[in-house]
Parts: sequence; C-alpha cells; structure tokens
Amino acid sequence: MAPKFEWSFLLPTYWLTWLSIVLLYTISWLPYGVQLWLGRGLGQIIKLAAHKRYLVAKRNLELCFPDYTQQQRDLILAANIDNAGMAVLETSMGWWWPTWRVANKGEFEGYEHVEAILAKGKGVLIYAIHNMNLEFSVRVAGLKRPSVAFYRKHNNKLMEYMQYHGRNRSNKYMVNKRDVRGLINALNDGEVCFYLPDQDYGKNKCEFAPLFAVPQAATTTGSLLFAKQANCETLFLASVRTPTGYCIKIFPGLENFPSGDDNYDVTRMNKKIEEMILIAPEQYLWMHKRFKTRPDPAEPSLYG
Repeated sequence: MAPKFEWSFLLPTYWLTWLSIVLLYTISWLPYGVQLWLGRGLGQIIKLAAHKRYLVAKRNLELCFPDYTQQQRDLILAANIDNAGMAVLETSMGWWWPTWRVANKGEFEGYEHVEAILAKGKGVLIYAIHNMNLEFSVRVAGLKRPSVAFYRKHNNKLMEYMQYHGRNRSNKYMVNKRDVRGLINALNDGEVCFYLPDQDYGKNKCEFAPLFAVPQAATTTGSLLFAKQANCETLFLASVRTPTGYCIKIFPGLENFPSGDDNYDVTRMNKKIEEMILIAPEQYLWMHKRFKTRPDPAEPSLYG
C-alpha cells in the first residue's frame, strides 16, 4: 500500500527532515551543471561527516583490485566520493524533476531485450547494480515502461512517504522486501520488475561465491527464487552517468538460468555484476560493506 500523508508529519519531530527536503527540492531546480559542481562539494562533506563509509570504500577497492596500483585505486576513490555527493542530488532529481527534464537527460541501450520478453507474454526481472545514480535512472527507465521495484522501507516515516511517491513518478508501485509473493505476482502479471542482488544480505539464503579478487562473497539466492517461481525471464541493468546525461544499459540474461545449482548460478551472476561495475567503477556504491559476512563467523573481519 502506498503510504499516505499524515498530519503528524507537521510536528517538530519532522522539522529537520522538512528542512532537508526543502533544501534538496530547491537545489533540484538549479541548472544541471550547477548541480554537478555542488555534488562534488557535497562529496567532500560526506568524506568528512561519514568518514567510516569513506574508509569502507577504500577497503573495498583494496580487496577487489589488489593488482591495481595505489594511484589507480586512489583515483577511483576520489571520483567515487564526488559521485556520492552527486547521488544525493540525483535522488532529488529523480523525485521532483518534471518528465520533460528527465527525458532530456536519459537514453537507453539494449531496451529491445525487454521488449522481446514482453512480446512472449512474460514478466521481466531486471537485476540492477548499485550504481549511485540508480535513483534517477529508475525514474528514466519508467518513461519507457512503468515498472515495479523491490525495496526497503525508510525508517523515517516522512522520508518513506517522499521516497515512495518520488520513485513512483514514472513507475507503478513498489513491493516491500519482505513481500516475496508480491513481486512474484507482479512478474506473473507481465510487469517489468527490478531487483538488486549485489549487496551483502547476511547468511540467510546465500551462497559464497567469488567477486573480483574476494574468493568468498556472501551472495543472495533470493534473486534466484523469483526467477524460479515466476513466469519471467531475466536481464541485467547498469546505469551510467555520461558527459551528456544518463545511459540505461540493458544486457541479456544468463543462459539456462536458473540452472538448479545455486552456487553455480550466483557465481555466474557475480561475474556479470563485475562486468557491469567495470563500465564505470567510480560510480559504484563502494561504501557498502559488501564482504561483511564471512563463511566462518570466527574469521576476522575484512574491515578490521
């Protein structure tokens, strides 16, 4: 159910949230070039204010790319911080930009793969990666065909209201991450649905499979469940900021997927995720503790 506006949102408890919303909404109307400049500055604030996340990003790059020189990793990290700041503004762009402005900044590659599956009367399950511009890019994707997304509710009720309705500006509705049957039903109804399989969701329903230079990364098998149980076919999506805007790149799914061997399937999925990350590694969400869960709980943390 879509969250409704509550009069309690006007209470002092939410005044700081309202201040942030008004500030971001105002910035969203500035010229795009100005927002890019502000985004870089905001990235430096994030580096200081969320320094632990900065260190997580640094560590992830060390774990994933040990063969890179320190200078190469430092360049990716510096650009990643800029993109983290811009991601905040891209969220406001996705929630509040008018349709004409969104359309002017978005383009597609490979959308014929979506159309081919829909022509068969099947749902489309798109595995997307956590590039930091995804919030805006999903809004762009909805201009082609309104979609359904699997998501986690925001803890702040006012932000949950804004997030839900902002994301649905050009899409249909969202399904709470606990509502597995809801997403299966949407796929059976022939919807285009998004699922993000590239984070560490813990040991429950996971397999340990290689990801870049880390031999055992906890990888969810939840992504396989939907493909097994729904009348659908799968694709992959990477959203990339370009010099002129945003490109939504859609790639074919894996053959014989799911195969019945979960570890084999998530290993192949991680390999595809690697390929998509490498399109623009500086735009990926490295600030997430992707390798937090270890096969042996007694094993020392990879994050110190």
